Amino acid sequence: MKSSEHRTPAGGEHGPMSIGALAGRFGLATHVLRHWETMGLIAPARDAAGRRRYGTVDVPRVAVILRAKEAGLSLDTIRSLVATDDAVMRRNILREEAEALRSRIAAAQASLELIECALGCDQEDFTQCAHSRQVVADRIGADAAVRTPVRAPAPGASPAVR
Repeated sequence: MKSSEHRTPAGGEHGPMSIGALAGRFGLATHVLRHWETMGLIAPARDAAGRRRYGTVDVPRVAVILRAKEAGLSLDTIRSLVATDDAVMRRNILREEAEALRSRIAAAQASLELIECALGCDQEDFTQCAHSRQVVADRIGADAAVRTPVRAPAPGASPAVR
């Protein structure tokens, strides 16, 4: 086994962990930790040979980053959250993220309703379904929905006699 593959016990109880040990603990590729370091999310110590050494503070930091990513936060937002000691600023960031999430949930709910409506339509063409037509009318304005679209004649076709 290469020395770079040596794994210290989880949590680093017996000394600093290598990048491979920390990545392995969380099922990550080592390049992910390097990227997070570049972004300023983590700051491992270095040994005399310049190798990264992760201490006991890095384990919960990685767990927090992963949990925040699972919650849909961007790495930039996570960096802002972990970089500040200002509780008011942290709460403001979280409020903005909560509002953005509520908007995404509302949009996803509307999409699901549209799809479920189309699935439940008994028309061959779901766009002819009364509910689907009402959704379109609501979206574009009721007066625009009742107008019949005028189709231009196909190129080379003679206009219809009225």
